[in-house]
This record gives sequence, C-alpha cells and structure tokens, in this order.
Amino acid sequence: MDNADVSIETVNRARASDVEAVLSLAEATTGTDGASPLSEQSRLELRHGAPAARELFARVGDRVVGFAHLDASDPVDGPSAELFVGPSARGAGIGRTLLEALVAEAAGADEQGRLRVWAHGKLPAAERLAAALDFTAFRELWQMRRSAAAVPDIATPADVRLRAFRPGEDDRAWLALNAKAFAHHPEQGGWTLDDLRRRFDEPWFDPAGFFLAEDAATGELLGFHWTKTHPATGDTGPLGEVYVVGVDPAAQGRGLGALLTAVGLRHLAERSLDGRPLGEVLLYVDADNEAAVKVYTRLGFRVHTVDVMYRR
Repeated sequence: MDNADVSIETVNRARASDVEAVLSLAEATTGTDGASPLSEQSRLELRHGAPAARELFARVGDRVVGFAHLDASDPVDGPSAELFVGPSARGAGIGRTLLEALVAEAAGADEQGRLRVWAHGKLPAAERLAAALDFTAFRELWQMRRSAAAVPDIATPADVRLRAFRPGEDDRAWLALNAKAFAHHPEQGGWTLDDLRRRFDEPWFDPAGFFLAEDAATGELLGFHWTKTHPATGDTGPLGEVYVVGVDPAAQGRGLGALLTAVGLRHLAERSLDGRPLGEVLLYVDADNEAAVKVYTRLGFRVHTVDVMYRR
C-alpha cells in the first residue's frame, strides 16, 4: 500500500457505517496488539457525537484503514487524542499522516496549538512515531489485574452504610461527589449528567454493581465503587473491572477506598457472564498515584499493560 493512496476525512459527527467500520477495525487491532486502541470515552463520542469532538478517518478508496479521535473540550490542558492504524495497513506512513492531521486540527481548536495523544499498550511503533514528531511522554496509565477469587474481607465501620446506586435518584448527588473526589482529574471529575446517563444505556450497566458509602446518620455520600463487566473475547474469558472508585476528600483517611474496592471485588467474584465466572478483575490507575497503587497492590493487583500519553 502506498501512502499516496490514503485520504484523510475530518467530520464532527461520524456516519453510522463509519462508526461500524472503526469499531470493527478497533477489535482487529486489539487482537493484534493486545490492547484496545480506543478508550470508552472515545467510543461513546464516536457513536453519539460530542460538541468538541472531531473524527478523522484514513481511507484507501472507500475502506477505513485508520482512525483518530480528537477531544478539544479541555480548556486547561488542551486537546487530547487517540489514533490507530489497522494491522493490514501498517508500514505505509498512515500513522504519521493521521498524527500530522491531528496536529493541524488541534491548532485550529486551541490558541496554543497544544495536543496530547494516548498510545495504548506502549508499543515500539508508537514510541518511534512520537519521537519523529517531537512528542514527549509525560503520563503513564497502568492497567492492573488480579484474580477474581480470594477477595479480602474488610469490615464496614458502624458509622458507614453501604447501598446500591439508584438511577434517577442519586444522579446529581453522585456527580457532586465525583467532582470533589476527582477535582484534580478533569477527565473523570468533569462528567456531566449526560455523561453519566449515557452509560446507563450501555449493555454492561448494572446498578447492583454500583456501590455507595454514605454516612449512617446523615445519609451524606462519602464514596463509591462502580464496577463493570466485559464479555469473553477470543481466548480471554469474561472480565470484571473496578470501573471507578472515589472518596470525598473530607472522608479520606477512614479506609473507605479499600473497603469499597473490596466490596466491589466480592460482587464481581460472584458474577458470571454467559454461564462463565469472571476469571480476572482489571482496573486503570495513573502510575504516579502512589496512594492508589499502594492500595491496589495490597489487594493483589499487578501491572498488566501500560498506556502512555505524549504531548508537544
């Protein structure tokens, strides 16, 4: 394949046929690389659209061979992106063409021309491409895993009550807690009501696996653990996920993070998909979040894959 045969199309909202093509290409890429090239947020914005999103398609004729997603909604840190090229189209310079198109698109969306790009799986080809266009690594996101079995038992304090999330009733209170817990992390703390409710419509959503810790006397929310499940793919059985754990900063130091994590792990250990138990549980954590890494390591999690974010 010659790079001269490749065209780049940029749109604000993808056609349904292109969404299907990208998701299919992403699955093939996951099978080759051992890591998904797209985050959940990028997949949701690709499917549903977003005001500050741009979708870039690399095509050979009518065939989608590569894709990039640009999110220009963060005024503090600037635009962020993900890109990948399908396994059968690699080695022809398409990745560089997509990244150069992202740089140009970001320049039109951000006065400073900033751009941050995720490389999922820390692959050598991504490292070479980043270096070629003067991007430097500045953030690592670890995927950690542990067996779904042998869940630690942590007693619930007398002044804390655990219960399941109630969709439609707890939405705004949870959003306020999430914003406080992740004030330093706008990707999570900046969620809107639409972001939350969009996930209610996902096939994996189960409020019975969304745990809230509240003050037993006042009912005030103190923390939460939202779990998720993934169906079996290829040789990999179904997985559980510690989707997000958050604690009100005012309630930190009370062991709620470890308690909520253990509660969610017990729930996942009892779950099954298509008649198969969940073999492992995964989670994502920033490598420099020493407190969280320490908690998860004590609970038996070990690093499985590494994602790297680059910027220039």
